[in-house]
Amino acid sequence: MGVVTAFDPVAEHGRARAALEAAVGRLVELVGGIGDLEVPSRLPGWSVGDVGAHLAAVYLAYGAAVTGDGSVDWDALPRGREGTFGERIAAVNALSVGLVAGDERKRLGTLLAEHGAAFLRDSAGLAPETPVPAPWYGPGRTVPLAAATGLMLGETLVHGLDIARGARRRWSIAPAEASLVIGQALVTMMPLALDAERAKGVRIAFDLAVKGGPRLAVVVADGAATVTRDPAPRPYDCRITAEPTAFLLVSFGREPVWKAVALGRMRAGGRRPWLAPRLSELVPAP
Repeated sequence: MGVVTAFDPVAEHGRARAALEAAVGRLVELVGGIGDLEVPSRLPGWSVGDVGAHLAAVYLAYGAAVTGDGSVDWDALPRGREGTFGERIAAVNALSVGLVAGDERKRLGTLLAEHGAAFLRDSAGLAPETPVPAPWYGPGRTVPLAAATGLMLGETLVHGLDIARGARRRWSIAPAEASLVIGQALVTMMPLALDAERAKGVRIAFDLAVKGGPRLAVVVADGAATVTRDPAPRPYDCRITAEPTAFLLVSFGREPVWKAVALGRMRAGGRRPWLAPRLSELVPAP
């Protein structure tokens, strides 16, 4: 696996936007071809319609964040349910399902298309580093537009897989799509998702090399994490090499690490390769 050259943030964000538009189109086609939206998805307790409703809420939330539309008080949704990052996200996810219910479920494909297109339209021309309010991650929290775009792409790809598996349909996640999610979104999200309790007293430096890029330095120290893209040379405790789609599915809890390793899609090396599983323990799936 060779050295990955520095990336162009504007060009990569443009590719992420194009990938998101294509993925939303595939998702709308998938949902439109499912006769019964109440069949169980691969997410416990959620039907394929629930997963689609959650995605529609995600698109609406980020679209509203970009435009400043205050029609939904997103900050109030998890109020009274604050806790760890994971607990807050679980609460918001559960509430998001109910935002598209009743007769609106019959228009799920249309809503997905409309909300996805609105986000892309309203964010067009904005710089990748533009801060986007994301109160569902914590009071006053913002994320760069590039991360919001990457997160929406990741949600579309992974939840599209959840829907397809439940409905017994085909769905693919291309390596190039997964790489965009890793580079655009996970750089921002991994520090936020760190389990601070588990990270207390831990000092580990991971060299994460994704086939075809990106390359990330993930450093956990004193209950916090930093993620650096295209890092300068430094000593690492553990090097993880991975195919992008495999790493995306492991990161989102859709594939166990052992399976990715057994299939040769992930491997560990470096001075202390046995530390590789600690990454998913310290940064759990959302």
